[in-house]
Amino acid sequence: MSRVWKWNRPVTVREVLEDLQKERSIAYTTVMTVLDNLHQKGWVRREAEGRAYRYEAVSTRAAYAAALMNDAWSQSDNPAAALVAFFGMMSEEQRQALRDAVRIVQVPETQEPTEASDSTEAAPENPAPENPENPASAQDHGGR
Repeated sequence: MSRVWKWNRPVTVREVLEDLQKERSIAYTTVMTVLDNLHQKGWVRREAEGRAYRYEAVSTRAAYAAALMNDAWSQSDNPAAALVAFFGMMSEEQRQALRDAVRIVQVPETQEPTEASDSTEAAPENPAPENPENPASAQDHGGR
């Protein structure tokens, strides 16, 4: 799979073979069998091109890694403990990457109260009703 991901385009058995042969001796039929097995498992799709096939990854390496992590995590009888143990194994660089990823996937529900109160612009035409569950009105209810 790493060879297919490396090119990020449909590849032939011959291309993979030639790339692998730079590092070791390997038979054409071995590469063909492995790519066929990957196709049968659903990891690659293939399209006929003459008498050969072009193989392309079904998902990215990152999506594959994420699916593996999700599968392993979902197998735990205590997901919170599994996460704590996993985080404990991480390097500082990995923890920073995790923080960055969490920031990317967090979508703010509304604008921060401090930003709204510091603004000198006119109030919106349809302001949200005061509601303790609405973060925009939290400052009117003693904060959160």
